[in-house]
Amino acid sequence: QVQLVESGGGLVQAGGSLRLSCAVSGSIFSINVMGWYRQAPGKQRELVASLTSSGSTNYADSVKGRFTISRDNAKNTVYLQMNSLKPEDTAVYYCNARVWSRGLDVWGQGTLVTVSS
Repeated sequence: QVQLVESGGGLVQAGGSLRLSCAVSGSIFSINVMGWYRQAPGKQRELVASLTSSGSTNYADSVKGRFTISRDNAKNTVYLQMNSLKPEDTAVYYCNARVWSRGLDVWGQGTLVTVSS
């Protein structure tokens, strides 16, 4: 089974940076796609960034050039480095893992990021 625990959220001023971490229990090598999603109050959950097992990345247009998704296999952890944060980045950020062979779609509990203007 795969379980995800996010950390690293908090309050930051506009223009600042945060790094979110997603600790993966179970083998990270079995995961086909890792993703970071976010949900702002009153809005639908949206994809922020994704990383496939082959290393391909995908970013929402709103975060391109500011956010970077990466993986440390030795630590079984996926990161989201967020730079040049804007108030509109305020949301609960969720880590997601998909294992196609087992039909798994796993979510973490979320971590709140608040960007003040």
